[in-house]
Parts: sequence; structure tokens; C-alpha cells
Amino acid sequence: MSIPSRVSIVEVGPRDGLQNEKQALSPHVRAELISRLAAAGLTRIEAGSFVSPTAVPQMAHTDEVLALVPKENLRLSVLVPNLRGLSDAIAAGADEIAVFAAASETFSKRNINCSIEESLERYAEVVAEARRHGVMARGYVSCVLGCPYEGEVDSGRVAAVAGALFDMGCFEVSLGDTIGVGAPLPARRLVERVARVAPIDKLAVHFHDTYGQSLANIFACLEVGVCVVDSSVAGLGGCPFAPGAAGNVATEDVVYMLQRMDVETGVSLDRLLDAGAFACAQLNRAPASRVAQAYAAKCDRPVDA
Repeated sequence: MSIPSRVSIVEVGPRDGLQNEKQALSPHVRAELISRLAAAGLTRIEAGSFVSPTAVPQMAHTDEVLALVPKENLRLSVLVPNLRGLSDAIAAGADEIAVFAAASETFSKRNINCSIEESLERYAEVVAEARRHGVMARGYVSCVLGCPYEGEVDSGRVAAVAGALFDMGCFEVSLGDTIGVGAPLPARRLVERVARVAPIDKLAVHFHDTYGQSLANIFACLEVGVCVVDSSVAGLGGCPFAPGAAGNVATEDVVYMLQRMDVETGVSLDRLLDAGAFACAQLNRAPASRVAQAYAAKCDRPVDA
């Protein structure tokens, strides 16, 4: 199958990226980052999460972030772990929520302190209540290509979890290689397996770049019909529950690859690079994006400012 002519990018940097950076940014800075990403043409952005600020202090005051960002032509998603989080998200005016389930029992218990089955029961209530309020729900499956505790993960189990998320009402399910152990052929086979229980155009892929395979994995999945890709500006983030896991694939690198293949994204690479530079300056770190590094060298400008 040929690759799609257009790919939708879900920018996860302001949530999945920042929550795994040591330094917590203020709501105003987080809102400014989202505004810059929107100015670059990104229309689907994870804005934060409504989890305990004790557990994830980087995501505290997400309600303030939502209040500061103009929402015209923009879909802002927030992660919610339970009905309490959903209630807070609705009160803050969120128009899309996300729920996370794992394909690994051990990861599920260590991450959210419950079994896979228990998590799906909880999320079914959350998704039903969200839909009752007219709020869209997106599902995530973590550890789809490997678990830091169990090793290989059976693709049938991934498909079962993804199917359960669709059945409860999630409009889209993102398949996450949480610890970045995937390679192109296993990634493609996984998508093909999950596509037996879910429409291929309702599946997204979410790769971490631990072993430098993310772009190759994305390309392999595009070839079988995936047209939604999660990525994080400047490659921000990682996974605190997966020792050694690198950050998300960088949005700049994904956009560059797609543009060079004449695949439409609607994203301005120049403005995206500026947004990444802004984020890195706030965090006092260099971008993980190879494209950002290359452009900085070509333009003779610092990569962290």
C-alpha cells in the first residue's frame, strides 16, 4: 500500500514531553509554547493532564494553561486518569480527553496501580461520562512493542486492549512504543494485527527513539495505511516508568521526513523549529531533534535559544 498523501500530527510535547522533564514550567510558559506550536500549523496538541500534582508536578495548573490558550481552530487534549480528573477537565473547558491503558500487566500495576482489566473498567466509565458531556475521548496503549519488566509483549494482547478502547467509545487509539524497542517490521506487523479489530484510519502511532528507530518505524506504519503520528517538539520527554527510555520522536524530524516525501502535514518547519528553540531555552537544554541540530549548524545559531 502506498503512503498517505496527508498525515495528521498530534503534538504531545506540552504534556507527554514536559511531564518527563525535570524542570517544571509555569502555566504561562506552557501556554506560550502551545500558542507557538499552533502558529506553526499544528492543530491537535496535548495541553496537559489532570492527575495529582503530587505525582506529576510538571502538569500542575493545567486548567490555567487551557484558560490562557486561544482555542480557535485548535483541538487541545488532556490526559485524565479517572472520573475526578475528567470532572476537572470538563470544568476547565477541555474538548478532548485521553485515557491510558497498558498492554503489559506489570507495567499497568507499576504505573497506575491496577490490572489491565481494572483499568479498562475504570476508563469505560470515564469515556461514557465524557461522551455524555460532548467531550471526545482518545485511547492510548502503552508498551505495545516491549515492556521494561516483561520484555516482549504479545500483539494479540495489544489488539485486545486497543479493541476494548474502541468498543468503549474512543474515537482513536494511539499505539505507544513506550521504551522505544521497536523496529520497522515488528511495528508494521503490530499495526496489521491491531487493524483486524480497529479501522486503520483510526489508529495512531507513538514512538520513542531509544534505539534510533522511530522514523523508520513510522515509515513502515505509513506504508500499511496509518495516517496519524504522535510526536514531541524538540524530542522532549521520556518515560519515568521505563528506565533508560529516550524521549519521543521529535516533531521536527517527522515533519522534515514527510515534507521530503511530499506528504502534506500543514506544518511550517521554520515556525516549528522556533517553537522547539523556545521550549529548550526555557528548559536550559538542547533539542534532541536531529533536524533542529542540523538547521542550527547551517544557520550558525545556538540550538538552545
